[in-house]
Amino acid sequence: MHDHRKLGRELGLFGTDPLIGAGLPYWLPDGAAVRHALEEYVRDAERRAGYQHVYSPVLGKRELYEISGHWAHYSDDMFPPMDLGGEQVVLRPSLCPHHALIYRSRARSHRELPLRMAELGGMYRSELSGVLGGLTRVRAIHLNDAHVFCALEQVADEARAALDMIRSAYGAMDIVPARYRLSLPGPGGKYVDAPALWRRSTALLTEVLDRSGLPYEAAEGEAAFYGPKIDVQVRDGAGRESTLSTVQVDFHQPERFDLRYIGADGARHRPVMVHRSIVGSVERAVAHLVERHGGAFPAWLAPTQLAILPVSDAEVPHAAALARRCTALGLRAEVAAPDRGTLGARVRAARLVPYQAVIGAREAAAGHVSLRLRDGRRPAPLPAGDALARIAALVRAHSTGLWDEEGADGSA
Repeated sequence: MHDHRKLGRELGLFGTDPLIGAGLPYWLPDGAAVRHALEEYVRDAERRAGYQHVYSPVLGKRELYEISGHWAHYSDDMFPPMDLGGEQVVLRPSLCPHHALIYRSRARSHRELPLRMAELGGMYRSELSGVLGGLTRVRAIHLNDAHVFCALEQVADEARAALDMIRSAYGAMDIVPARYRLSLPGPGGKYVDAPALWRRSTALLTEVLDRSGLPYEAAEGEAAFYGPKIDVQVRDGAGRESTLSTVQVDFHQPERFDLRYIGADGARHRPVMVHRSIVGSVERAVAHLVERHGGAFPAWLAPTQLAILPVSDAEVPHAAALARRCTALGLRAEVAAPDRGTLGARVRAARLVPYQAVIGAREAAAGHVSLRLRDGRRPAPLPAGDALARIAALVRAHSTGLWDEEGADGSA
């Protein structure tokens, strides 16, 4: 069982400092590399799926959250307002009100729908000190968030497409969901009082889950204040469960912000918002990846993808040249020179790196590399260009395998 808090520090991924504050971790270079790879994957997947990316500020006037309903239903989890020039501004607890305002910044036509808007943005939640822990519960959150503004008849297809994106991402990250949950309102909660809209959105999400063929469980008391949601649950080594990804249907905020589009009939119609997050918060996603893989990340996520090990000082220039070729291919490589210890010690130190390239006198003379894969395989020596091209292709494909079938036995 891996604890991401302990392992994250041992691997130099992230840290904390009391002068920064509890629940406010900083990212070290290797952790930032994992995070960037994950963010780039998500942004590319979203672009391919027709999403448009935006940026919005982490602050908003208190009035914004009064309109959205956050102030009435969610203020206990928000930081107190700040007085600024006679106005009260708040650190945002979510991105959806900002996206609603971007949508209504100009007139919209039915021809634009579904309009898919995505942002990897910061938000802040006033978590109590007792529940903070590593990257899983933090006060500064970077959320992979998106909102699809669509017609009612498009909701089910958009929600299903979001689930497909989540499943693809989990495959690339080698993550297995613990379960799918239909999160419903429960007694005593602070929920929007609109029974008809709740019934409508619950029926839509139930239809999506039923038609997807995914097994799921209904859970009362887990809904967002404005609507039900599909939660994709993951479980850590200790059996603790948390939500990583979500799909939500929202009739409430389009009404509160008076969102409209001009239909084919020339009349004004109300869109529906589908909230969707592929990997949830970057912090929680990386925490789960650390615990799932114990630091042995899939190659495309690994902080160092190739460790280059010159046998002696004579091969160090060849190793440096190979590292420059890696950089040109977009691979993250590091030279572990002989001054770091014996070859055996350097091999052991790089045990979590997906690929090790050993360069001795024979390899240097021939322009070859001898690869060692993290899973123990040792393909026959290959021309350096061929070896790097194979690795780069697997990384670009976000493969969870370390070597293609053609190269598994070392054949060229």
